[in-house]
Amino acid sequence: MSREIGQQLKMLDALDVLVVVDNETDTLSSIAEGSPQVPEVVHLAARTPPARVYEGHACKVVMDQLCCACHGLSVLLTGHVGNEKHSVLFDVGPYPELWLDNARRLDVDLASIEALFLSHWHFDHSGGFPEVIAAITEARAKRGHTAPLVVDVHPDRPDQRGLMAPDGTLLLLPEEPSFAAMETAGGRVLRASEAHLLSDGFFFGSGAIARVTSYETGLAGHHTFRGDVLEADPLIMDERYLVAKVRGRGVSVFSACSHAGIVNACLDAKACFPAEAVDLVLGGYHLASRMMEERIP
Repeated sequence: MSREIGQQLKMLDALDVLVVVDNETDTLSSIAEGSPQVPEVVHLAARTPPARVYEGHACKVVMDQLCCACHGLSVLLTGHVGNEKHSVLFDVGPYPELWLDNARRLDVDLASIEALFLSHWHFDHSGGFPEVIAAITEARAKRGHTAPLVVDVHPDRPDQRGLMAPDGTLLLLPEEPSFAAMETAGGRVLRASEAHLLSDGFFFGSGAIARVTSYETGLAGHHTFRGDVLEADPLIMDERYLVAKVRGRGVSVFSACSHAGIVNACLDAKACFPAEAVDLVLGGYHLASRMMEERIP
């Protein structure tokens, strides 16, 4: 079924990838020759008016507008086919105020965002939901868009998650945002556990990721609360990835944390798109910590 749905995914002429939230920033390193990437400072300089002019040189203050990093991820994807374009927000990160501030610094057009796709239920990806949904909804209403923001989530929502430390302490993430809070903020919640298309067929949301490698065994020590019941939950089966297909390049895989294993995620994408090369893999690979690092070789 996933392969059949994948065959309906539209071929994009171009795909813009804008990281809104990440756990690091770097404004100094060089960019490899030929990489289609523009440094943040260059973007800022292009739209910042001069603070002064000295001997014909426009003097612009930009270093006070740089994005802030935090533990989490959010990526804005905009696909282009001819004059048509659609934008999907992949995760929002944990802190709504940081997402909104970075979006302002990056000059993100909130009204253009049609859908918000959650990779998996973890607060560092979902925590900013209600406030970010409300801000996008307000921007869309001001622009005259009548269609609500689609909030695409896995239906198996846990109440709270965390990691069991060696001393027996359960290190909890905050509670997950509720479906009701998302709807109150203006989103139209789409509960999707199977593969499906988003934004007029510009993007493909996966179903459950097949676990086929022997070495990607989930997140050790991970537990999930549903109500008052706590269960070990290393596999995190609600995790999903997003795919776009770009003409002349192949498929781009957006995998967030890759708790399923980044190799499993890419193999799953290959199964859905057997005729296409995997061109881009973007997300967190969750290979940090001594136990996880053993998987790298």
